[in-house]
Amino acid sequence: MTVIGIIPARYLSSRFPGKMLAMINGTSLIQRTYESAKKASKLDRLIVATDDERIYEHVKSFGGEVCMTSIDCQNGTERLVDAFKRHPELQTGEIYVNIQGDRPCIPAHSIDGIIDALIASPHDVMATPIVKTEDLEEIMNPASVKCIIDKNNYALYFSRHPIPYTKASPSCFKHVGIYAFRKEFLLQFAELSDTPLQLHEDLEQLKALEHGFRIKTVTLENEVDLSVDFPDDIQKVEKWLCNQNNQNISL
Repeated sequence: MTVIGIIPARYLSSRFPGKMLAMINGTSLIQRTYESAKKASKLDRLIVATDDERIYEHVKSFGGEVCMTSIDCQNGTERLVDAFKRHPELQTGEIYVNIQGDRPCIPAHSIDGIIDALIASPHDVMATPIVKTEDLEEIMNPASVKCIIDKNNYALYFSRHPIPYTKASPSCFKHVGIYAFRKEFLLQFAELSDTPLQLHEDLEQLKALEHGFRIKTVTLENEVDLSVDFPDDIQKVEKWLCNQNNQNISL
């Protein structure tokens, strides 16, 4: 089963313009994301899909594979489909993984886990990872998307608001922003009309739920999900990388 990973990378991010080329300890955000994702053993191919020549040339400079897409794509999934349609050589996959470009520390097992979930369940069309968190700051942060699931690990809802409500110590599942799609559903998903909750929460995955499709979730243990949404997030990533280096030196 051929699996293709695509990293959508636009330049004009509303919250942090140009962030894909922002440097993290001397290496760009997009290069760190690419190199982290490249470690996934289940990916047969990994491509950056961008609408900007600066990102295109930069990815080429560090030896990554990259293709151009339209500047009019509204979200990452639209950019995947646009890359698929513009570049016939990308149409050979059976599973496509949307890997957000602003996650420079994404562990390979996060990607492999959702690919395995689709391979193991032929009837499922879409899968995504989640991780349990008790970090109150993260739970309250609207940039950190929360998820609730049913007893069979299918998503019931995603929200920027803390869910579910609890009187006890705060705890919830945080959504890790990558998706695995079967090819047929990726193309179908792009044609679905926008839905009220999708627009209200500004979360494209809700469109699948509102149209009656199921999203399989894969719960990960001890997951590191550092995303770069604002300039200050660069320091958080650099601090985490420094701690990792110190741990490796002590070993």
